[in-house]
Amino acid sequence: MIPVQGYAGQTVAVLGMGRTGRAAAAALRAGGAEVVVWDDGPGGREAAEADGYTLRDMTKAQSFQDIRALIVSPGIPHLYPAPHPAIAAAWDAGVPVDNDIGLFFRSFATSDWDSFDTTPRVIAVTGSNGKSTTAALIHHILIENGRPAQLAGNIGRGVLDIEPAHDGEVIVLELSSYQTDLARSLTPDIAVFTNLSADHLDRHAGLGGYFAAKRRLFAEGGPDRAVIGVDEAEGRYLVNQLTEGPEDDRVIRISSGQKLTHGWTVFAHKGFLSEYRKGRQVGSIDLRDIKGLPGAHNHQNACAAYAACRTLGLGPKGIEAAMRSYAGLPHRSQLVAEKDGVSFVNDSKATNIESAIKALDAFPKVRWICGGLQKEGGIGDLLAHLDHVVRAYVIGREAEDFARQLTGTDVTVCGTMDVAVARAAADAQAGDVVLLAPAAASFDQYDNFEKRGEDFMAQVAAVTA
Repeated sequence: MIPVQGYAGQTVAVLGMGRTGRAAAAALRAGGAEVVVWDDGPGGREAAEADGYTLRDMTKAQSFQDIRALIVSPGIPHLYPAPHPAIAAAWDAGVPVDNDIGLFFRSFATSDWDSFDTTPRVIAVTGSNGKSTTAALIHHILIENGRPAQLAGNIGRGVLDIEPAHDGEVIVLELSSYQTDLARSLTPDIAVFTNLSADHLDRHAGLGGYFAAKRRLFAEGGPDRAVIGVDEAEGRYLVNQLTEGPEDDRVIRISSGQKLTHGWTVFAHKGFLSEYRKGRQVGSIDLRDIKGLPGAHNHQNACAAYAACRTLGLGPKGIEAAMRSYAGLPHRSQLVAEKDGVSFVNDSKATNIESAIKALDAFPKVRWICGGLQKEGGIGDLLAHLDHVVRAYVIGREAEDFARQLTGTDVTVCGTMDVAVARAAADAQAGDVVLLAPAAASFDQYDNFEKRGEDFMAQVAAVTA
């Protein structure tokens, strides 16, 4: 645990007692703060009382008379579409509002560091797609190369749940827009921006607000090094704001598909990762046969992770060896089985059209398991990416409607996962990939995308046993 500094003997309020809120409350208490809490749900309040916390309804302005700060969990809106009543009450009372990320950055460094030979570092990864894989891959590369590291944030453990840093340790954080938007302190040593696509637009009042939340990690954080994906205009805009020119090696440009040769760049082209510095190629990796990183989207993730690790002094050969042992994250292009030349890949996290397209484009011959609770806008944008889909096997309560939209593609309406996996496995030939990339939410049949992915893996295990 990271004890929170700066609030000893003061009263701090925590709003939302989920995983993040509980960790923040415990870390504040460990730092000597008096903690009061509130949760909109009775279950959260009961659990907080059972842990010995004092409840206080913070939707009332008078509740903040003795409060030094309000700490808010990431799922609670603080501005758009409307501030939570407790946050509005805090503002009216002049009480600062922060989150666990802000607490982490103000509390991570301690006097113990004075005795360290090597100062601990923080790598923070944000973006729309690929940030979980990029953060996990950086962590894996560090561990495989003998560097002490911890992984936290929007993946794995909460930032305040990790252990205080050891000499030379690297903390790798995945940060969502919800986390970067509100944090009052953002000071990573290395910041990574993967890419940008439309997401969480209601929470940020549009694409501009969403990008602004990501941009705070760089503009207000002032990292020593920035790794920026430049395949979208927003990334190029961010580079423009951070760099003094093409030879400024504080900024590393990355791309999947573009050849970049000005300054310090890392790009993937036709399955090969290349690193250029001062106009010369200084590193290269053949990514095509790395099973844990299939497809152009994962090649972009590989470029981002490679660049971040190079800033820490790791060599290309050590990075490549670690990439080859990377198994991938659950439910994200996860190879779960191979039998008779057929691969079974779980990308249950592909809940929207863009992520499903990236998963489909990663493989040349696909038997595609898709469907679920459709999102606004339909699936029309998918149709141009189905030329290598041998057959679609549609699941979900809306399977018939989903199937009707897949014009020009062979379709089997299956309804349930067990039927879809059994039929796809029976039809598949050597060289085929049976891919779960639903392009839809899971809530019509499952509690979440993880449960859907677990069902896919269970059904695959049954047909490949």
